[in-house]
Amino acid sequence: MPLFGELADLVAFGDIAEAADEAGLDGVFVWDHVLSPVEGQWAIADPWVALAAAATRSRRIRLGPMVTPLPRRRLINVSQATLSLDQLSGGRVILGLGLGSDRGRELSAFGEPDNQAGRAAKLTEGAELLSRLWSGERVQHRSDAWVVDDVQVHRLDGQRRRIPIWFGCAHGSLAPARRAAGYDGIYPIDTDVEGFKRVVDAVFAQRGTLDGFDFACSAHSSIDTAPFVEAGATWLLHAFWPGNTPDQVLRFITRFTQG
Repeated sequence: MPLFGELADLVAFGDIAEAADEAGLDGVFVWDHVLSPVEGQWAIADPWVALAAAATRSRRIRLGPMVTPLPRRRLINVSQATLSLDQLSGGRVILGLGLGSDRGRELSAFGEPDNQAGRAAKLTEGAELLSRLWSGERVQHRSDAWVVDDVQVHRLDGQRRRIPIWFGCAHGSLAPARRAAGYDGIYPIDTDVEGFKRVVDAVFAQRGTLDGFDFACSAHSSIDTAPFVEAGATWLLHAFWPGNTPDQVLRFITRFTQG
């Protein structure tokens, strides 16, 4: 869900998370934006505050950003936010990561460079560094992409050593698939069945197995999801859009409570 417009009302978003939990759905995921990448003027809520609200109103659904553009964030802030949310939710966080883009001026409006190769390097290195920070390892790292100078993150007792990481992947691109293969899942966006199969094949070629790895695909009324499931999809994500309202989302959820 985009936390835009009426969906930026976090009380209403909490109602949505509670309804999804009670309906037996498996997860609620949110966009991570600071400016709008689509036409329109919208209120935009912070994803981490929204997900914290969802965590307190639910007991079983998985929660996370889908996706957080890691290159425009600070590693220590993402580490702190994810660990805090994972503790609050009882270990239900899935962290979606991606390159981000300057669509909507989310980079250039704040003086951030819009260089795709540079962002790709930051994403690859950043995911590894996040995993090391979560583990409690003392991290020493210096590169053109990131600096982490002798930092150790201390976790609460009982917290997971690593939160599952999925990667966004546009149009069946194979470079993100190879990056994701070292982690826990991938969400190919705007990809047809053939592109989805190429992503699955790329992950298998890298891992040698698909065990323990999740493939998500978009699922709405215009998409026949059966070929995606046959190709290996483990999650079907229904995508909402800016301009959708809480009532529309709740009506969608009601379809599941009614069988």
